[in-house]
Amino acid sequence: MRPLPSDYAPSSETYISLVGSDDIRSALPDSYIQLKNFLDSIPADRADHTYAPGKWTVKEVLQHAIDTEKVFAYRAMCFARGEQQPLPGFDQDGYAANVDVSRRTLEGLKEEMLLTRKLSLIFFENLHDSDLAKKGIASNHPVTVLSYAYMIVGHWLHHEKILKEKYGL
Repeated sequence: MRPLPSDYAPSSETYISLVGSDDIRSALPDSYIQLKNFLDSIPADRADHTYAPGKWTVKEVLQHAIDTEKVFAYRAMCFARGEQQPLPGFDQDGYAANVDVSRRTLEGLKEEMLLTRKLSLIFFENLHDSDLAKKGIASNHPVTVLSYAYMIVGHWLHHEKILKEKYGL
């Protein structure tokens, strides 16, 4: 089962399209293994590396991925539990400007990213298909719980690709 384009904002297609599986119940556990393998490959001496002036460091990319996954999982939980109030958007640049990753270790960020994904896995694996079909409004767009599961996997894949191609990881 895959979300339909009417199940999410057009801007989310970037992430959803990166998920090759039509079975989110297998894609999520598989994503954990892929995420762990990639994170394990990032050398400590690249933690503060950036590919161009003004771009995020590797640690900042990881912090952004953590924050975004938490936001997506929170929204999914709200809608799965029947929330009827629209949820606000979030400004990724504003979030990034308000966190100091210089005090964070690369290992600590890796651990938090894996724990965040594990919590997402546990949450989604315990939802019924009827929960995945529930819909709410976030960032002024209707979106299903299922779409958020795909966005969680795809958002990381998007950043993993950037880290490989532009950061040389």
